[in-house]
Amino acid sequence: MPTKRLALIGKPGCHLCDDARDTIIGVIAELPPEFSVELSEQSILDDEELHTQYRDEIPVVLINDRVHTIWRVDPARLSAALQKESE
Repeated sequence: MPTKRLALIGKPGCHLCDDARDTIIGVIAELPPEFSVELSEQSILDDEELHTQYRDEIPVVLINDRVHTIWRVDPARLSAALQKESE
């Protein structure tokens, strides 16, 4: 099974971003061992393009460079998406 790339786009001091990170880490920890996820975080404060695109929507979660969700992360929905064979 190929590794899924999961990106959390947010900014420091954002409580929704902190909640999203906690949810993501919990979901990844509960995945069966055959599922591999590479997690990265990007701040809209460090990238003008991300700031322009997502400033009113953070946190944003991308799976394999496609938007999965904005604002709130549903653990069951994220888990199901990460365990799908294809996007």
